[in-house]
Amino acid sequence: MTKSLQVLGIESSCDETGVALVEVHGNAVPVLLAHALYSQIEMHQAYGGVVPELASRDHIRRVLPLTQQVLSESGRVLADIDVVAFTRGPGLAGALLVGAGVACALGAALGKPVLGVHHLEGHLLSPFLSADPPEFPFVALLVSGGHTQLMRVDGVGRYELLGETIDDAAGEAFDKSAKLLGLGYPGGPALSKLAQQGNPVAFKLPRPLLRSDNLDFSFAGLKTAVMVQAKKLAQAMPCEVVDLPVPVLADLAASTQAAIVEVLVKKSLIALKLTGLNRLVVAGGVGANHSLREQLNAECAKRHVRVHYPELHLCTDNGAMIAMAAAMRLQSGQQKASEVYAFDVKPRWPLNTL
Repeated sequence: MTKSLQVLGIESSCDETGVALVEVHGNAVPVLLAHALYSQIEMHQAYGGVVPELASRDHIRRVLPLTQQVLSESGRVLADIDVVAFTRGPGLAGALLVGAGVACALGAALGKPVLGVHHLEGHLLSPFLSADPPEFPFVALLVSGGHTQLMRVDGVGRYELLGETIDDAAGEAFDKSAKLLGLGYPGGPALSKLAQQGNPVAFKLPRPLLRSDNLDFSFAGLKTAVMVQAKKLAQAMPCEVVDLPVPVLADLAASTQAAIVEVLVKKSLIALKLTGLNRLVVAGGVGANHSLREQLNAECAKRHVRVHYPELHLCTDNGAMIAMAAAMRLQSGQQKASEVYAFDVKPRWPLNTL
């Protein structure tokens, strides 16, 4: 592919509306021209979690103004767009339909092709947007929402699943543990912030499947252990769990984070050893966790392994990763954009089936 392409990406899988424009020149790494993001966190806080119907309605309100903002910041107009990409799945069905509908309507109105993108592939390829992009092949640790997976990545669309969560994912362990401690929504960032004040070895919590003979993950038991420990502490006071002294809650938060991070780090190192690769990519919302980055950097440095992350502001769901994934798929010849504007979405869509 030699012609320069302008790829518009729309992300609407959950509680963030993201739009971005990426430019592709030949075989060079695609360039991000502009991106805009709106988070629905404040709206969902009152309910303690994402309300799908409210999320879908808010995507409808936000997506076109964000598109106008991206075009204005990039100095482009609608007619300059060559391909419109959108998140096809996985995610909330209603939210996905908003992005797919808008993308296909834009494509039909402009007479330009559209391309449905896998949300997790967007996360997987998001480090290519960073100042230090990786090179193939690499091991990828995907830690996004309800997904925790280790993949061997040999190229765009060439993914081998090495291990995945069999129940709660790392992000769910953060969020559910935070909810148990009364830390509100979104729980993961709140727990990580509180953990900075605590002692990570204050409480002995399990490291599920750490010594298993596979690369699978399981965090449901850890969540239960956090609940049991919190109730013991509350009974001893006595008080409600949410009324425990802040230093106690901080110690429990730090111990919880330490357990999750240790499992993620050690499983990643085992995956690198088994594959013989010396490059690791970490992507997804949990990839922004400071403790995880710090420990992975230290352990990988000892083993002369390069670690790559998305930029911090691109760790959460965003349109840039969708535009980038679409651009790299087109660039590699793995997929062609379509001028058929009938669309469907895939709320459940395993990445290794691509």
